[in-house]
Amino acid sequence: MAGSGYRDYFKVLGVERNADSDDIKRAFRKLARQYHPDVNPGDSTAEAKFKEVSEAYEVLSDPDKRSKYEQFGRYWNQASGMGGGGPAGAGFEVDFGRYGNFDDFINDLLGRFGGPQAAAGFGAGFPGGAGFPRGSSRAPVNLDAEATLKVSFAEAFRGTERTLSVNEERVQVRIPQGIKPGSRLRLKGKGNLQPGTGRRGDLFLNIDVQNHPLWRLDGDQLRADLPVALDEFALGGTATVMTPDGEAQVTIPAGTSPGRSLRLKGKGWPSPGGRGDLLLTLNLKLPSEWSADELELLKRLQQSRSTDPRQAWLQMAPL
Repeated sequence: MAGSGYRDYFKVLGVERNADSDDIKRAFRKLARQYHPDVNPGDSTAEAKFKEVSEAYEVLSDPDKRSKYEQFGRYWNQASGMGGGGPAGAGFEVDFGRYGNFDDFINDLLGRFGGPQAAAGFGAGFPGGAGFPRGSSRAPVNLDAEATLKVSFAEAFRGTERTLSVNEERVQVRIPQGIKPGSRLRLKGKGNLQPGTGRRGDLFLNIDVQNHPLWRLDGDQLRADLPVALDEFALGGTATVMTPDGEAQVTIPAGTSPGRSLRLKGKGWPSPGGRGDLLLTLNLKLPSEWSADELELLKRLQQSRSTDPRQAWLQMAPL
């Protein structure tokens, strides 16, 4: 194409003459997607424009060719010693049929023109280098995408709806009641788009449920630690506790030991088969400071205690 007259490659790509390699690459990607024949089937003008921007990128992305182009202008190709044998002298031709999708083409093209793919074994010229030969078998393109969606403990428990921005599209997502950490939601037809074909994959959302300061999820059961006073362990009593549905009353049996669990049926995690249970593990909670009356009662308890809590230990034989 260069043989048909001088082209200002900077104007072709729409960049300033002091543009760096990243600016040039961004401009080329934008224009290549705009004018690619798959996006403009049967449009000879778009195809010609596509070849023009590809030629411009080939020259400006190569430091040696760009230096000669900037120094010699329309005569840069003769000064480079190519003798018309390179793409700019012989015309830039592209065999579009050998690429499975547009991204394959773009990545291959960037690699051939000095991009990061060049070191991965792609050939140096179009179309005779390595890469994907015409008619070669290729695995189906995977257009599915994944993302992580964080939801609160309450949102996972009760269910909710979220509005997400997916590829500049607003998508409503329903979070079902009782969804668990690690679950996946599938949004059909909301994944990556294959240019020129209209094919689109699915979007998979990996659910990350945030921790709750009180409750822990264990299967369909909820677990929590219930602080209990010393006298409640000894004498028993009734305690007001909090469940996901609100306050509830539980009975602590007299003589209960720390570590025992009390079960509240139907107060656990929602599931298709019904609600799980809420298990409360009783933990001894001692005050940070004792009142004088409390200390006096503890002294009397110490004096009146009828058993030694370490008696079984003392009966053990030494090893």
